[in-house]
Amino acid sequence: MSDVHSDQLLSEVAALPQLPGVYRYFDAAGAVLYVGKARNLKKRVANYFQKNHGGTRIGHMISKIVRMETTVVRSEAEALLLENNLIKTLKPRYNILFRDDKSYPYLKIASHAFPRLAYYRGAVDKKHRYFGPYPSAWAVKESILLLQKVFRLRTCEDTVYANRTRPCLLYQIKRCSGPCVGYIEPEAYAQDVASAEAFLMGDTQLVLSKLEQRMTTHAEKLEFEQAAELRNQMSAISRVLHQQSIEIASDKDVDILAVKVQGGKACVNLAMVRGGRHLGDRPYFPVHVDDAAQIHHGELDDEGEEGASPAAADPIEVQVLEAFIAQHYIDVPVPSTLVLSHQVSRELVEAISLQAGSRVTAVFQPREQRRHWLEMAETNAALQLARLLAEEGSQQARTRALADALELAPDDLDNFRIECFDISHTAGEATQASCVVFEHHAMQNREYRRYNIDGITPGDDYAAMRQVLLRRYGKLAEVMAAETDAPPAGDAEGAGSDAPPKTKAARMPDLVLVDGGKGQVSMAREVFSELGLSLSLIVGVEKGEGRKVGLEELVFADGREKVYLGKDSAALMLVAQIRDEAHRFAITGMRAKRAKVRVGGSQLEDIPGIGPKRRARLLQRFGGIRGVAAASVEDIASVEGIATDLAEEIYKALH
Repeated sequence: MSDVHSDQLLSEVAALPQLPGVYRYFDAAGAVLYVGKARNLKKRVANYFQKNHGGTRIGHMISKIVRMETTVVRSEAEALLLENNLIKTLKPRYNILFRDDKSYPYLKIASHAFPRLAYYRGAVDKKHRYFGPYPSAWAVKESILLLQKVFRLRTCEDTVYANRTRPCLLYQIKRCSGPCVGYIEPEAYAQDVASAEAFLMGDTQLVLSKLEQRMTTHAEKLEFEQAAELRNQMSAISRVLHQQSIEIASDKDVDILAVKVQGGKACVNLAMVRGGRHLGDRPYFPVHVDDAAQIHHGELDDEGEEGASPAAADPIEVQVLEAFIAQHYIDVPVPSTLVLSHQVSRELVEAISLQAGSRVTAVFQPREQRRHWLEMAETNAALQLARLLAEEGSQQARTRALADALELAPDDLDNFRIECFDISHTAGEATQASCVVFEHHAMQNREYRRYNIDGITPGDDYAAMRQVLLRRYGKLAEVMAAETDAPPAGDAEGAGSDAPPKTKAARMPDLVLVDGGKGQVSMAREVFSELGLSLSLIVGVEKGEGRKVGLEELVFADGREKVYLGKDSAALMLVAQIRDEAHRFAITGMRAKRAKVRVGGSQLEDIPGIGPKRRARLLQRFGGIRGVAAASVEDIASVEGIATDLAEEIYKALH
């Protein structure tokens, strides 16, 4: 393989130290191909370039390597942690990668004289108490409802709490103790908060004991009403414990991880136990599983022994599970116990213990309750993976059906790319165009774009379509023309070419859908003709008779006859999905822009220093937001509570 690599790269490989570390491979475009770790950098990396890997996946990857970076570390544990931090950050093409998911929700007990319960998602603040993470919003809200029933803690916002003059409905239905109107003493409320925290941490018997002591104390003082309230709390806790007897166990905080691999896809199902309560589970689906498995099997061992057997490589299930553990617990607190469906390396467990600053125990063959939890997680992993495979098969069938209906023959169906455009406005006001993207058999919402349309006659959808297509494809057409005119690059010389790489950003879609009939297609044809782009890419979605769903016809810019796909067609279902998504995206953008325009560029609530009282005074003085926008700085400053500098900020925000 060395004959395809530069002398500089090979000399860097030869100069590597025989120390533990992490290495990164890059291609000609600067994209990261692979991140790996090694006990001995020199031996491991040299094996990539000294052996002929032929046409295997690892050989294909190695042929793309033009640059390498390495980092020497002190231990294998450090190498493992750095490797997975880099995998998560750089997203290499040939590593098992778990996509960043939305952050986990927490149950928050906010710092206050009378703390409130709240659902929370985001960075934690040390002045508040947080419990979790929870696998879903539903689990948090169920826990909040439970704590309301048992301990009657408030959930209202501080602004609402501060302005109450009488108790709300939650007090009436015995879900709150009414601290806002002084119906409970601060000491008693603080005891309820402490009991709720202990309950969330799994100390239920301690909570019951303390409640019993308090109840006895009140009874001895003949304070029977307070004693009865505590008795009711104890009864509520007992009912909860009885109802959730299957979920309560001696374990307080445990994560249960089960992995299932099938058909080149994998699922890791994570179930969470917090405070002794099973809170539910959450599936994760990694990418690059096949490629990473082939690379793993193609590698020699870290010591560089010739002839190392691929059969000695870890099973793919273990590779996936280890990748998940290493990447997941970078950002998420790790509990003291992990119950796992497959045995992972001792070095990995030691590394996450080192990162957490506390001992983590991994259990591979659990018993009793833990075994029951693991069996549930394994069942859910299998079900979730079966669902994914069924959905992906269905999505691929729809993509294939559309390609066949349009007589297209894409080289790679998985990368078949569709871009769809729609125009939206209200009587010409706040005109916006939307572009949504379909690729890899799914909508790619991160690649959606909105375009503000200016300089046209209000309501002229054709002019709006012309403008958005020119803006979308004008520069791309120039890049493609430059690439066509550039001399072909040789195997070695091409690596230094100044021609822009053919990245996703510099690629025309395989199909351009426009929401409209002959008129919009004619405008698209005119734009593509000007830009020198193929007219066969353009397809219009024309509404059928009576504008009924399922009667749509496809209109072509290259002169082909209209095509009616049939209301039960898989191809039409895909076209309708993409068209509807473009319309939805355009409508939401138009409404947001229109609302912003109508209030002069900003809402009063968004201006720092404007609270409910000042906002009310401004609206009352000037008769509404339009009046405020029309007022001068001096007029705004004349309102009670509005200083000159704040008046200037309001004026700037509304103009």
